[in-house]
Amino acid sequence: MPKVGMEPVRRKALVDAALRVIGDHGSLTVTMSEIARQAGVSPALAHHYFGSKEQLLIETVRSLLKQLRDDAVKALKAAGRPREKLSAVIRVSFQADQFAPSTIAAWLAFYAEAQRSEETRRFLVIYARRLRSNLLANLKALCPADAAERIAEGAAAMIDGLYIRQSLRSAPVSIEASISLTEDYINAALAALAKGQTQ
Repeated sequence: MPKVGMEPVRRKALVDAALRVIGDHGSLTVTMSEIARQAGVSPALAHHYFGSKEQLLIETVRSLLKQLRDDAVKALKAAGRPREKLSAVIRVSFQADQFAPSTIAAWLAFYAEAQRSEETRRFLVIYARRLRSNLLANLKALCPADAAERIAEGAAAMIDGLYIRQSLRSAPVSIEASISLTEDYINAALAALAKGQTQ
């Protein structure tokens, strides 16, 4: 019988363990037993809390997205002007816990799973829309809407592409370099627009 009040703690431990095990494996072909062992609980207890491995994996994706959203909201509130808010979005995208090798491996595993799972795909579409929305809202304060759309798409593609590059591990890109590359892209795009408007 589970101890009263332990459910939230154990559910979080299982989600964290799932993230680590998926990251170590680089795929979702992990078992509930492996996840439970990593979390220090029995497979039966893991099934009790989540019902199935699929439900635990969905909760793991949800947890990643919630953390990213919470961090973005906090960073955006702390930033002032639109350009500072853009920098905040970029920094959050590459913060240490999101850019850790095991987390990146898990993200890529979820992207592969999204080809088969409608629910996983839905969560990843939410992530993509949220990133684009945060970029676009602040770019529109700095340039015309059509240019803002184009720059937001480019910046989002850079962020996703740098995650893929990081997963190769043979040619890792540091957090600082990833932030700088994305910032340079936005700065160059805005500068080109400003130059075009003055000519």
